[in-house]
Amino acid sequence: MASLKVPSLGDYIREQREHAQVSLRQLAKNAGVSNPYLSQIERGLKKPSAEILAQIAKGLRISAETLYVRAGILEDRGTTSDVVGAVLADAAIDDRQKRVLLDIYESFRSEHQSATGRRTAKKATTKKSVAKAAASKRPAAKKTTKKTTTKRSSS
Repeated sequence: MASLKVPSLGDYIREQREHAQVSLRQLAKNAGVSNPYLSQIERGLKKPSAEILAQIAKGLRISAETLYVRAGILEDRGTTSDVVGAVLADAAIDDRQKRVLLDIYESFRSEHQSATGRRTAKKATTKKSVAKAAASKRPAAKKTTKKTTTKRSSS
């Protein structure tokens, strides 16, 4: 069985930095960490705290959750990080487009969670609604009306 190469946290941060076309110095400045410290993180010599990871994620304009999962701080929630990872890894779109896609994705997830919560509360009324809808679709007795037309006189 072939093994999959799973990049380390540092490798992942470097990949994201290079995709964003940001230098090590620029990212260090944006993240509020020292240049040597960020270099050590990328090389796997230092393990950053959750706070530092959040700052790096902000500097890269990516989800802090993704970095937390890579660092082993959070458990992988499955499809969410797959989607987030795929969007972040796509070199064909720029950072702004990635952020917009991820924002839309998160709004859809939130909407779905709220809708799921509402559905369980509405289960009791669902049968009544279905019965009412079925009753309203029954054909009504036809009424015949006679149309009357008036003739206008021309002046």
